Amino acid sequence: MKEFDWNLIKSFVAVAETGSLSGAARRLAASQPTLGRHIGELEQALGVTLFRRGRRGYELTEAGSTLYERGRAVSEQANAFSLLALGSVEAIEGTVRIAASEVVAAFVLPDMMARLGEEEPGIEVEIVASNQVENLLRRDADIAIRMVRPAQNELVARKVTDIPLCLCAASSYLDRRGRPKTPADLADHALVGFDRSDEIIRGFTSFGIPVGRSHFRFRTDNQIVLWEAVRTGNGIGIGQEPLADADPELEKLFPQVPLPLPNLPVWLAMHRDVRTSMRIRRVADFLHEELKRYSAGIGSGANSAR
Repeated sequence: MKEFDWNLIKSFVAVAETGSLSGAARRLAASQPTLGRHIGELEQALGVTLFRRGRRGYELTEAGSTLYERGRAVSEQANAFSLLALGSVEAIEGTVRIAASEVVAAFVLPDMMARLGEEEPGIEVEIVASNQVENLLRRDADIAIRMVRPAQNELVARKVTDIPLCLCAASSYLDRRGRPKTPADLADHALVGFDRSDEIIRGFTSFGIPVGRSHFRFRTDNQIVLWEAVRTGNGIGIGQEPLADADPELEKLFPQVPLPLPNLPVWLAMHRDVRTSMRIRRVADFLHEELKRYSAGIGSGANSAR
């Protein structure tokens, strides 16, 4: 094999370390069919069988085990190459100011920033927790995590992922009030939602569930307070699925029923003038990968939100 795609090795290493296509797919934010195709292509190109497929997942063959050690070494070298391209770790230092929504700033970023601190001890971070769209043109922040695509021409933005939403409630509330069996049962439950905005009311109406302001026994326009109200058993609310999955005090409702809940699109934005800053680019790339993992429910800030 004279030439091959590096992605084949990356997929091989991920499947070897997770033991399954599903685990590797979550790690790489890729699809299982894509990973299965990569493994097949690599086996065909090398002329060896890399895995034994069985009920326990993917187990390395003897040939696979030998190649895995080399593959892992290549992966480590690739990561080192990426860091070299960004500049030496010692040279990446200074302050980076990140703007994010209240929920992301409070429950997602702290865990991510702890890992960033281990990798880049010279970087100091400032977090702006606000649901307002911070003005990057005035440098209110170096990097903004936004749920809408920035429109200004002076900004550089890249789509990161889509965070799924879900209906959820505290187990304590469901033990007390019962677990709704169908979405229509929500009309008989206490709900948690916004105060001045009717966005959630309109969302429930789109389910075909007519609810009014009185159904929302706990109302607030602060998203952190809203999330804590759900967690502490005030009623049923809408939240980010990775946060709900990671919280042992919460249960997702109707996991097998397709609900018309929108996803939250996530964009990373920065001013064009700061793209050449080594530390800002390093943090932006780090956030891009971490937010993808968070959305997939692996290795994310959600895992330590509570």
